[in-house]
Amino acid sequence: MSARAELFLGIIAAATLAMAIGQIGVVVFAGLMARRVAKLTETVEQELKPIFGHLDAIGREASRTAALAAVQVERADKLFADVAVRVDQALATVQTTIETPAREGRALMSAFRAAFDVIREMRRNGRGRGGRGEDEDALFI
Repeated sequence: MSARAELFLGIIAAATLAMAIGQIGVVVFAGLMARRVAKLTETVEQELKPIFGHLDAIGREASRTAALAAVQVERADKLFADVAVRVDQALATVQTTIETPAREGRALMSAFRAAFDVIREMRRNGRGRGGRGEDEDALFI
């Protein structure tokens, strides 16, 4: 081999050694970074576990509260329905209580009015019949 070939071979060997050292450095750096990321992930998980526990408890409480609210709304709905029925019954009773005597009173007033009209008519006819009654009696045989 010539000196030039040995020189190029030395340069190639040095470049290969430099690349190997660079790759080893990258692998070591990547390993250190992986450890740091794993440690950071573990820390985040430890910090977030209580928060997730609290969120889970809040979710359970919210679910329980919604169920209780639904039961209360159903009770209120039933109560209002019962109140509406009772109010309708009370109004019907009041209407019947007022309407029946009013009808009877109206009928009584109509009867009095008719009686007064009859009496008034009899008075009118009675005064006018005085002369005619005698004439009619004379003709009656």
